[in-house]
Amino acid sequence: MEKIEWDDKFRIGVEAVDREHAKLFRIMTRLLDVPEDTKSSQNTYKEGIKYLEAYSMTHFSDEEAYMRSIRYGGYAHHKWIHDNFRDKTLVSLKRELEMSGYSRSSILRFMEVMSRWLTEHIMGEDQAIVGRAAAQRSSDLSSRLPAISRAVNRASQDVFQIDTRLVSADYKGQNIGEGYYCRQYYGIEGGLGLQLLLGVEEPLFLRGSNQMQLLKLKKKEIPEESVLQTFWKLFRDLGRLFKAETYYRLGKDNLMDRDEFRTDFMKGYPCRLLFSTKSGYFVFCYRSWKAKSQKTTG
Repeated sequence: MEKIEWDDKFRIGVEAVDREHAKLFRIMTRLLDVPEDTKSSQNTYKEGIKYLEAYSMTHFSDEEAYMRSIRYGGYAHHKWIHDNFRDKTLVSLKRELEMSGYSRSSILRFMEVMSRWLTEHIMGEDQAIVGRAAAQRSSDLSSRLPAISRAVNRASQDVFQIDTRLVSADYKGQNIGEGYYCRQYYGIEGGLGLQLLLGVEEPLFLRGSNQMQLLKLKKKEIPEESVLQTFWKLFRDLGRLFKAETYYRLGKDNLMDRDEFRTDFMKGYPCRLLFSTKSGYFVFCYRSWKAKSQKTTG
């Protein structure tokens, strides 16, 4: 992986916050410099990760205190991102480390995710604290949010029999835990193409699949056909929001794992929303373009 280095571009202009960010980078750099395959390397990794985690939590607390002190309007959403990283992303990464016995490959995976999350978070959410982040949004998104939220809630009620609540209108790809991911394409009046990208946390997806199939499936037991059927119903309901004229064939190639979802998400979606339910999170993203030609439907 690329070398992790602190750079002045990460400065937000708040000395205490910048100082802690720089230290986080130094801790990660030192972990990567630990010699491979030595008798003491495993313990060094364990202690280093433990220290990095503890310092990260201290930093989150300090940063949140600063946001409260200036009465930052985005505090609730920013804190939710911190909490989600602590309670989901970090827990998942630590589990991988423990299962691998703190192998060098798992350490590199941990550091890659950690450095990517930190740099994106600093350049986005942290810069926003001082008013320097500009969200790339479509001009009419704010006016469409109520209609989108209602459509997502109707689809959730239909498939999962549960209500949704919008918790972020600027979802940045944070890990929602174990889940199912899928994308779908539509044709819209006027020659427009539309792509929806959905992510459903596993407990919520199990709820919907079990109710549709009248089964009592457990984790990882949902057959591919049932996964596709659940997503097909979601896409059918959500397509009505855009008055889609063409529904493209939904097959196994539309299904994605977490890494594929992340890769596709990073291509850019003007609308990226995160909803919560009592059973788990629901990610809704869409983008549209001028279609060059119509595809064969199924």
